[in-house]
Amino acid sequence: MKKIGVYLLTITLLFPILGNLVIYTQFKANQDQIIKTICIQRKLVTNTCNGRCELQKSLKQFDENEKKMENILKEKADFVYLIHSTPTSFASNTPITSTTKLNVFHTSGKTISKTNSTFRPPSFLL
Repeated sequence: MKKIGVYLLTITLLFPILGNLVIYTQFKANQDQIIKTICIQRKLVTNTCNGRCELQKSLKQFDENEKKMENILKEKADFVYLIHSTPTSFASNTPITSTTKLNVFHTSGKTISKTNSTFRPPSFLL
């Protein structure tokens, strides 16, 4: 079950990357039919387009759809952020008091280490 999920996730993530490749392979597989039926220059004797006009349209449409999906995802992410950014109060009913006096800087009178030289990082980091 995990392998199926991994494969589906991988395909989902790679689809935008491989989308242009899929469109190109579909074009190459159906190029003869596209030249005869869809191409703008199909009626001309000297057809120099060879169906590339349809390929450009397909790639442009794919890019536009991808941009629309990105915008929709950004809007949804902003919406989720707005939903989850509600203010939260952390008020405490009981006051916190301390009876012991803490001295953080007390080291029992002993110096741990002392140096008079300037710190220099090791030479392999430079």
